[in-house]
Amino acid sequence: MELKTPLYEAHVKAGGKMVPFGGYLLPVQYKTGVIKEHMAVRTQAGLFDVSHMGEILCEGTDALANLQMLLTNNFDNLVDGQARYSPMCNEKGGTVDDLIVYKQSDHHYFIVVNASNKDKDYQWMLDHQFGEVTFTDVSKDYAQLALQGPKAMDILRKLTTEENIPKKYYHAIFDAKVAGIPCIVSKTGYTGEDGVELYLPSSKAEEMWDILLENGKEEGLIPCGLGARDTLRMEAAMPLYGHEMDDEVTPLETGLGFAVKMAKEEFIGKKALEEKGELTRKRVGLKVTGRGVIREHQDVYVDGKVIGHTTSGTHCPYLGYPAAMAMLETAYTEVGTQVSVEVRGRMVEAEVVALPFYKRSK
Repeated sequence: MELKTPLYEAHVKAGGKMVPFGGYLLPVQYKTGVIKEHMAVRTQAGLFDVSHMGEILCEGTDALANLQMLLTNNFDNLVDGQARYSPMCNEKGGTVDDLIVYKQSDHHYFIVVNASNKDKDYQWMLDHQFGEVTFTDVSKDYAQLALQGPKAMDILRKLTTEENIPKKYYHAIFDAKVAGIPCIVSKTGYTGEDGVELYLPSSKAEEMWDILLENGKEEGLIPCGLGARDTLRMEAAMPLYGHEMDDEVTPLETGLGFAVKMAKEEFIGKKALEEKGELTRKRVGLKVTGRGVIREHQDVYVDGKVIGHTTSGTHCPYLGYPAAMAMLETAYTEVGTQVSVEVRGRMVEAEVVALPFYKRSK
């Protein structure tokens, strides 16, 4: 039985095509369609309901020590209001999940985890906690809206003052108000564009949704669904749990080495990562040069030999060509390498390209 976010009725009213995702019923698209929604975010602005994401508090005098042990990134130099991305590994070096940690104050951290992994992540934290620390699942208390695109900040400024808007990427204002509604304003996103994510009381979600859409009309703001969220993150080459990483794939293989601090004294999975040594496979970008669209879980070949598989793939609306991400043997990961991908018994030609496929101009 799928759950509903606080915005379920608003999506249905707006003509959202509802589908199960991460244990929730969410709109895959609206009547506008995925391509228009995607292009709105790249050129103007889009609004997403991401209330299915999970929120966990980590509090206590040993909160930081717990995060340092649980997560691969380093958190001992975070300032209040700063956010940091990190994988969380198992003992074999595989990825339990990837998440974002916000520092609210010295003994108080706010963690955002993937929807489908929320219960697993929370249990993992409870199973590995030590010392003076409390982990609390507060997901039901929060709705989360993502306002994304080059016009996103113009829309936000109509509804709040500058002190409620974070100055830097991966920073948040915890006691902000937008349109008079208390919320956390976070300068983060999953689209490759400028914008914010708003965390607010579930009871205020529909009110905020309506206010944002009304005030963003001039800027071309439209509601966007899961379809556009996926094509946008694909163009920006942002990994998705269950595709580019899972319990068997290490963060290093999927290109997240920037968030794995091997110089840190200890974290779960560090020993296994050290013992694995040189990478034998890694994530790359593939640009289709032949005819066809590549999807996930398709074998990749060179000279008749399987050298890996695709992890995500789609037609990229803004770029105008099909692309995919793939996990390939390291010998075949050089940019320019020509490969073939088997799609329903037919070979589609592609070449290895640098990631990300798309990067917004500052």
